[in-house]
Amino acid sequence: MGYESQISFTLDTICPWTYLAKRRLTKALTRIRSTNPSVTFTVHYLPYQLYPEASQEGEDKYAWYRRSRYGDSEDKMKMYETLMSAYGVAEGINYTFHGTVANTLHAHRLIQHFQDTRGEEMADKIVDSLYRQYFEEEKHPSSHGTLIQAATEAGVQEKEAREFVEDEDEGLMDVKMLIREQAGNGVDSVPYAVIEGKRRDLTLVGAKEVDEYVKALEQVIKESR
Repeated sequence: MGYESQISFTLDTICPWTYLAKRRLTKALTRIRSTNPSVTFTVHYLPYQLYPEASQEGEDKYAWYRRSRYGDSEDKMKMYETLMSAYGVAEGINYTFHGTVANTLHAHRLIQHFQDTRGEEMADKIVDSLYRQYFEEEKHPSSHGTLIQAATEAGVQEKEAREFVEDEDEGLMDVKMLIREQAGNGVDSVPYAVIEGKRRDLTLVGAKEVDEYVKALEQVIKESR
């Protein structure tokens, strides 16, 4: 008899630590699945906004990080770039902190719509594309072009993707409600992962190491028996 568990993974598509956490969690799940073939973990994505007041047009990403995180200190920003780049290389991520930072509401709308209508596997591919485009290709995080590309890379027909992206009201109230729900659940930072267990749920806040995710997944499996 197999065991099924859902992992609720709260993210924002402009959070570098969440991109890192997603890569590490994926590695952990690959390891777990190879040793526990009867156990199924499904990742369900939930929305969070680090910068909800951002405009859709956006602003310079590097200047925003330097100002909002490091008090306009160029030295501290350079140290941060060096650190994140090193972390990224270990997970196959080529971070760049140039380009545009902007509101991510429509990116979340895209993820939630196709997760609801096509399932978690398609949502996972969309999330991967959004992260890669933003953090490695200096693309706008929620322009029509970025969102359509993310959907088509995940397997959505371009016509369907374009129609959904360009109708900016579709699913908007639903995703705003989900963001409010996450805040109500005490989520005030990302990444925020909750692994559903038979006896209890395990919550991991922040980007953990691969081994830490493996340990938590193994604990949930152990407690399911």
